[in-house]
Amino acid sequence: MPRQNHFEEKTEAYYVGLMNSVGFRKKDLAKPVIGVVNSWNDVNPGHKPFRELAQTVKEGIWAAGGTPAEFTVPAPCDGIAQGEGMHYVLPSRDLIAGSIETMVRAHGFDGLVFCCSCDKIVPAMLMAAAALDMPCLFLTAGTMIPYCEAGQEFVTPDLKEAIGRRAGNSIDEATFDRWRENICFSGGTCAMYGTANTMGTFLEAVGLAPFYSTTMLFAAAAKVRQARDVGERIVALTREGAVFSQFLNDRTFANGIKYVSATGGSTNAVLHTLAIAKAMGSKLTLQDFDVIQASVPVIAKFKPSAKPNIYTYHQAGGVPATLYSIQSELYLDAKLAMGGTLGEYLQQADIHIDRSIIHSMDDPLHKGGCFSILSGNLAPLGAVVKKSGVESSMFHHKGPAVVFDSEEDVKEYLLQANVTKGSVLVIRYEGPKGGPGMRELSIPAAMLVGLGLHTSVAMITDGRFSGATRGPCVGHIAPEAWDDGPLSLVQNGDTIEIDLDKKSLTLHVDDAELERRKAGVKKPHRPLRGVLAAYRAAVSGAEQGALWMYKDD
Repeated sequence: MPRQNHFEEKTEAYYVGLMNSVGFRKKDLAKPVIGVVNSWNDVNPGHKPFRELAQTVKEGIWAAGGTPAEFTVPAPCDGIAQGEGMHYVLPSRDLIAGSIETMVRAHGFDGLVFCCSCDKIVPAMLMAAAALDMPCLFLTAGTMIPYCEAGQEFVTPDLKEAIGRRAGNSIDEATFDRWRENICFSGGTCAMYGTANTMGTFLEAVGLAPFYSTTMLFAAAAKVRQARDVGERIVALTREGAVFSQFLNDRTFANGIKYVSATGGSTNAVLHTLAIAKAMGSKLTLQDFDVIQASVPVIAKFKPSAKPNIYTYHQAGGVPATLYSIQSELYLDAKLAMGGTLGEYLQQADIHIDRSIIHSMDDPLHKGGCFSILSGNLAPLGAVVKKSGVESSMFHHKGPAVVFDSEEDVKEYLLQANVTKGSVLVIRYEGPKGGPGMRELSIPAAMLVGLGLHTSVAMITDGRFSGATRGPCVGHIAPEAWDDGPLSLVQNGDTIEIDLDKKSLTLHVDDAELERRKAGVKKPHRPLRGVLAAYRAAVSGAEQGALWMYKDD
């Protein structure tokens, strides 16, 4: 409940005095004090709009009779943090969650608005909200404006694939330079269905953010109005004592997973939903996730797995249109933080659906979900592939291994453009501990597509792939090589078989030979200090969400 008697308690004089010193009045502290958790910075396009949007949220809080109190957290951009910087991106998720929990518990806010957009920041804030279980709402910044050239729209993954196209000389230097300058056209989240927009729209699907908030353009006037609405609504939720777990629980979590699967979401959603579930105290496992996601067909796909971008999705009906289309598989009594239930909203709202983009369940793009959760002697604890982003001709692939011990090595190999068709590129020691930080291999995966090899060459790793990845790319292999998983035993020329329909990942080497190889395994020399050393010492496996906070005892 709001600290309406804080200024009357003699023991609270210190609190009141210090809050007075930063400009709050005694009567302000008698109102619900709402923490505005802002992830604004100048170097992340998905978060730069929050400088202004957070001010509008605060206006709404003041107008509704609350007192806004803003603080900030880090927000690295996955796209910028490639290479060495990528070691720090997944660890930042848990650091952000922990910093929020620390600030909120230390200062005792009554309610929270989370301003977040990008890959690790949305799940981090969800983890913190789950651990805190307070009244809260989420606001995303909206999407980047697509770049138009010669009647064609380009968004961020087109730039990554252009690296491979330039390496293969299918575009000239002038085109490459023009695309590099213009494809990332404005602020806002990249207008593709990567992790940022998968997790942003997940917020809408589970009722914690206003509908259409993620898919609208960041520059839309509606975004400003929406921010003010969120500020007003959080005050009402706080006065009602309506906490996070009333909106996100096991039933609504299932709604969110089904939504992600129906729209061909990011493989990182698997990692993040497992982590959020742990923070909630849920017993959700990787296998549970697979069962839930497989219960719905894929009815929509977006860049880079298909032509439509995220703003196209918005124009086609956005999240409400997808939920309307799969409502027979959802818990419609789920509460929405903005008011009412999901069923009531879907029944009453004027939802426009473009069926050329968002199909019905009777006319799916793929049956049986978006992902394949693989297992086998090469992945005893599981592995993840975005099946909806793979050409059907590559659902089954068997070929010789070409082994690399780092992302840098495979990128150099791909830049030489002499890859043997039919092979399986194995990138190991890039898992949560081995990397450390479970780097996403989005550029090597995009280069594979740019080189035209995604229909003949597969890529497997204990690291991650971007939500924007397409092609036969298997990630999250567990146990990872650093933990002596079978991936550490693979040698050049070994036959590896991937079968997405049978959900299997098999190394065709007999057990006796694998046992013999164990004595010769040598980990790369990667001495650590600081954050990464702490991360390696504490992080769990990918099959548990790669957590170093909120882990089971």
